[in-house]
Amino acid sequence: MFLIPDSIGRWFHRMASPPHFYALTEQLLPWLTALFWLFLLPGLYGGLVLAPPDYQQGDSYRIIYIHVPSAWMSLFVYVLMAVSGAIGLVWRIKLAEIVCISSAPVGASFTFIALVTGSLWGKPMWGTWWVWDARLTSELILLFLYLGVIGLYSAIDDKRAAAKAVAILALVGVVNIPIIHYSVEWWNTLHQGPTVTKLDKPSIHISMLVPLLLMAAAFKLYYLIALLQRARLELLQRERNAQWVKTLLKDN
Repeated sequence: MFLIPDSIGRWFHRMASPPHFYALTEQLLPWLTALFWLFLLPGLYGGLVLAPPDYQQGDSYRIIYIHVPSAWMSLFVYVLMAVSGAIGLVWRIKLAEIVCISSAPVGASFTFIALVTGSLWGKPMWGTWWVWDARLTSELILLFLYLGVIGLYSAIDDKRAAAKAVAILALVGVVNIPIIHYSVEWWNTLHQGPTVTKLDKPSIHISMLVPLLLMAAAFKLYYLIALLQRARLELLQRERNAQWVKTLLKDN
């Protein structure tokens, strides 16, 4: 039988404590914000100014510095939402439930941006704003899943019951993630195949790749910042009658 060491168990217990989580996020947010700008500004400058034009697409390819990180994050956030939802279902950890529902609006925003920028990029490349392509259609379904999670949580007054329903929906919908990822390999699609995540080597020049990776890191940091801020608000609403919240409000 596998046993969790006491030190790790105590760490998870502390992290699951709402007062400790709230205090920790208050310390982390300024540092995360500084790191976000540290990655974002060089990424934008490198992608929009320093990177050379593409030999086929010219400067129109530069939309990838918004589109690609947004698409990556749309998948990443949903997987994290499903994992946290499962943890909330199994171990009834309130913070896991909060992470799950707090991730949904941020993930929906990334998915919407990915769809819009994909359409803007597709117009000059494909000659049309939208096609019922396997990748595009499955990404649109992902947006509907995010909106479904948000709507379901808002429709149920009992937030513990709402969190359980949301977690189940997130777990059912996670089957769409590998479909999105592998759609360009499983079906004949207009969407280009992987260029950065290829196992041998990326099919993109290093001068274009570095800004893209910086933007990807910036988008992950933005998600973490937005998640913590939304989680703090959700936590205060759920714990508004707790003594630690009353003490916090009194001190502020």
